[in-house]
Amino acid sequence: MTELIAVITITLLAVISPGPDFAMVTRNSLMLSRRAGVLTALGIGLGVLVHVTYTLVGMGLLIQQSLWLFNSIKLVGAVYLVYLGVKMLRSKPAGTLADSAVAPLSDAAALRIGLLTNALNPKTTVFIVSLFMQVVRPDTPLAMQIGYGAFISVAHMAWFSLVAVCFSTGAVRDRLLAVRHWIDRAFGGLLVGFGVLLAVARGSH
Repeated sequence: MTELIAVITITLLAVISPGPDFAMVTRNSLMLSRRAGVLTALGIGLGVLVHVTYTLVGMGLLIQQSLWLFNSIKLVGAVYLVYLGVKMLRSKPAGTLADSAVAPLSDAAALRIGLLTNALNPKTTVFIVSLFMQVVRPDTPLAMQIGYGAFISVAHMAWFSLVAVCFSTGAVRDRLLAVRHWIDRAFGGLLVGFGVLLAVARGSH
C-alpha cells in the first residue's frame, strides 16, 4: 500500500510539471483543434508505455548504468525538440484572419508527435527508470508493475487531454488565433530552450 501511494503521488507530481509535453499539447490545442490536442495527449501516453516497456525488460537498468547510452538518448531528444521548435519559430504573420489557420494535422501525425515528444524526452526516461528502480520493490509481482506502468500512462493521457480541452475552448482560442504566429513562435522558443538545456546539461543521471 505504501508503494502504491508513492507511485501515485510521484506520478501526479511528475505529470503536472511543465515540460515539452505540456508545450506541445497546448500549442496543438490552440493552433489546430481540440481533436489534435487530445490525440497528441494520447500519443504522450503511448510514449510513456515505451519507457515503461524498456524499463520492465531490463533496459532501464542498462540506461541507469550506462552514461554513454543515456547521453545518446538525451542528445536525440534534444535534437528533436530543437527541430520542432525551429519549425514553429519560422511561423509568419497571416495576411488575413482567414489565413491564420495552421495547416491541418492528420490524426496519425498528431498521435505521432505526442508519442515522439514523450518517448524522446530524457526527463521521462529519468522519471520512469528512477521510479521502478528506487520506489518499486524488486519482489513486487510483474502484474503489479505492469499495472503501475498502465496507471502512469493513463495519468498522462488524462491530464494532457484535460489541458487540450481547456486550451481549445472557443472563447480562448478565438482571441488567440489573431496572434497565432506570436504564439507559435513562443512555443517554438520554449521547445528550442528545452532542447538546448537538455543538450548542455551535465552528463549525469
